[in-house]
Amino acid sequence: MERHLIVNALASLLGDATPHTVPDFAQFPAARWRHLPLGGRLEGVARVDLPRLDDLIGVDAAKETLERNTRQFVAGYPANDALLWGGRGTGKSSLVKAMLQRYHPQGLRLVEIDADGILDLPEILAALAQADPGDVYRFVLFCDDLSFGADDPAYKALKSLLDGGVEARSDHVLLYATSNRRHLMPRHFSDNAEYERHGEEIIAGESAEEKISLSERFGLWLGFYPFDQETYLSICALHLLRLGVSTPREEWRAAALRWALQRGSRSGRVARQFARDWAGSAALSARGQ
Repeated sequence: MERHLIVNALASLLGDATPHTVPDFAQFPAARWRHLPLGGRLEGVARVDLPRLDDLIGVDAAKETLERNTRQFVAGYPANDALLWGGRGTGKSSLVKAMLQRYHPQGLRLVEIDADGILDLPEILAALAQADPGDVYRFVLFCDDLSFGADDPAYKALKSLLDGGVEARSDHVLLYATSNRRHLMPRHFSDNAEYERHGEEIIAGESAEEKISLSERFGLWLGFYPFDQETYLSICALHLLRLGVSTPREEWRAAALRWALQRGSRSGRVARQFARDWAGSAALSARGQ
């Protein structure tokens, strides 16, 4: 009995190293990679947050580019990995998930990985091959809020996946990553001292080149920027409409602007949070609570 308990405790601690079943992607539109001390496993996600592409306002250029790239990918044509970078709450993650909402019927599937999972990329690719032996689906590896420290081991693992690994990557797998940092790594004032002038050309030093080299491996760079006031208010109106609130803009406009001012940001996330607060408060008032 005691030996049985010890074995179970070790299996729980190490994360069962025996082969795991893989999700049935005919049933699951998405999966997440669960990183474990001895490898990891794919877990299907039945309920997925799927914003509609038409609901994303103020990001038209990025939306058009990523949608075209995803359409190419699903159709079996060449497509690029994409880095979506920019301000917080500006729709980067929502845009990636909106691709799944639109192209799920055509065989697109989303696999969410975190920073720890990047170290498991060979295992993830092997698991996807096992889950889809007939190459029925197209997989987007989705890494949200990606960034690296100076000595992060996942940095080199990702560079290898994007460009330069010995093992060729399947044409059925792309990487879409989001980050607040354009080059995924922190920039320091000391980096500027390494820049040199060669005639009229500015040449980056080794540290700067190393930091830029990873982001350059993404075929697409899509920038996201803070919204102007009218775009922010339009997003508020859309979220209120989705929550069943048809109140004229004049009645909530000032409250929405105060909400954004208190948070120091006019973003899609802030607009959604305002809409939920306003809709909930209005519902309570209507019930006399």
